Amino acid sequence: MPRPTAAQLAYGSATVIVSTIAMLLLSQTSTGLGVAVIAAAALALGLLVALTVPLPRRRGRHAATRTRTTSPVPDTVPQDVAAGTSTPAAASVEHPVHH
Repeated sequence: MPRPTAAQLAYGSATVIVSTIAMLLLSQTSTGLGVAVIAAAALALGLLVALTVPLPRRRGRHAATRTRTTSPVPDTVPQDVAAGTSTPAAASVEHPVHH
């Protein structure tokens, strides 16, 4: 199982704290059992929130492969090159003249 990200830890922790305070204030319980039930519910809710935070997308080789397969002709390639009608790159390179 991968390690949780900083965002997952932050959202999960904030959810536990805020939901515990809110449920304790709304229920006005003072018994040990009531506090334990609320704490368990807050922990479960925090875990649920932490697991549903979207993970960051992978960068690098895997992202480039997905992009290449979804878009056959990238936007940066001129249309004549994509269609195969342009001259080869070596023929179109201008050579400097040395005097």
